[in-house]
Amino acid sequence: MKLHNYFRSSASYRVRIALNLKGMAYDYIPVHLARGEHKTGPFASVSTDQLVPLLEDEGERFSQSMAIIEYLDETHPEPPLLPGDPVGRAHVRALAQSIACEIHPLNNLRVLKVLVHELKLDEAAKNAWYRHWVHEGLLAFERQLAQSPAGSTYCWGSRPTLADCCLVPQIFNAQRFDCDLGGLPRTMAAYEACMRLDAFQRAQPSQCPDAEG
Repeated sequence: MKLHNYFRSSASYRVRIALNLKGMAYDYIPVHLARGEHKTGPFASVSTDQLVPLLEDEGERFSQSMAIIEYLDETHPEPPLLPGDPVGRAHVRALAQSIACEIHPLNNLRVLKVLVHELKLDEAAKNAWYRHWVHEGLLAFERQLAQSPAGSTYCWGSRPTLADCCLVPQIFNAQRFDCDLGGLPRTMAAYEACMRLDAFQRAQPSQCPDAEG
């Protein structure tokens, strides 16, 4: 199994967490997004959308972090990253998609580059854009967490799920950009519970072989 990823990529970070939670070994293949390596050279020839992460397994190539994580959950079901009941699965998917589909697309590297290079926003304006959408999105996430089972340690229940795989990278980036994380007691409690686990610690960007300061 091979994972093509970039150490700062939120989507790659999600998949690293999932692989660690399941105790799965993989070859780490770095693709430097900031240098454009996803659009040239060997990676461009194997990736249809020229995005990370890309998982290679059993002769197949899979893109899009959410699809990759669900593939891992179906092929390696223990420990499960989705609840066993339809209601729980729907809620966990909604939490995960609140980050992956609502917050992240507005603030990924491609969008930030357009804001700066095409629309000529300065650094302060770019960061204001980033912080606004992260803050709004996480407030919505916090409201969703009110539906979690009573006494939940993580986003949903007593073990990490797909939602936690998405939450931790988003909080990491929010902290990088000095976003306002006030008013998020459930969200931050779930994040802190995750960060007490080795699987999340080992997935951090600073632990990646291509990490930079």
